Amino acid sequence: MSSIPQIPENIVRMKVIVYKSRVDPTMLKQKAEEMKNELFIKRFSKPKPEDIHVVSVDKHYEPYVLVDARYRIEYFTKKTYAVEIAEKAKEVKILGESFKPQVVAIPGTEPEQFRKIISLEGQEWSFYEDKVYFILDKNGKEISPDKVPIAPSEDNPRKLLKEFKKKTEKVKISNREVISMTKTRLIKKPSDVDTIDTEIFQITEHAIIYNPIYVITFRNMKNKEEKTVNIDGVTAEIIN
Repeated sequence: MSSIPQIPENIVRMKVIVYKSRVDPTMLKQKAEEMKNELFIKRFSKPKPEDIHVVSVDKHYEPYVLVDARYRIEYFTKKTYAVEIAEKAKEVKILGESFKPQVVAIPGTEPEQFRKIISLEGQEWSFYEDKVYFILDKNGKEISPDKVPIAPSEDNPRKLLKEFKKKTEKVKISNREVISMTKTRLIKKPSDVDTIDTEIFQITEHAIIYNPIYVITFRNMKNKEEKTVNIDGVTAEIIN
């Protein structure tokens, strides 16, 4: 990967957000009852409802990385302007500077005709800007924002994560890698830049969102076969 140029930047401090669960025990029990028989159906057999038991309901947190960023560059591009002058003019003065005219052909004329011009050097001011909003899963793979629900957040997220330390998935991409990835996507200087006026890279939002997930383990008491189902703690949807 090519190196990222050093430019002025403004990066907010990363926030930690833990969503509150909207799924209560009654809802979980109802979900479990609805699905338990379907899990163990085989081609020629269907277990009796009384043979399928819920043996455990565990809660853990699935992390997502959210980034909202933008890039803007204001710059000048050198330009040469051809200004037509009177045929009789021998010299032109602009702000005390003298310009000698040139005689150039007029394109598309037949017989060929000519005109007098002076060439003025100048700079045109332009800008380019872009922004990006994306969400990564715990492995650093970009996913659709629609896959991450919106919910109220816990008041003491770090304390809660400490309590669920063994049941919280870890993000496998570092903050530095996230920032580098964002810069690579956003920082694209236009090809006609001659002089930079201002340039800024900004991350206006950077957060790790922890979403509660319930893992229900079912057991067929006849043959001891077990199966698990993951339920989103915010939407109550089955996610596996």
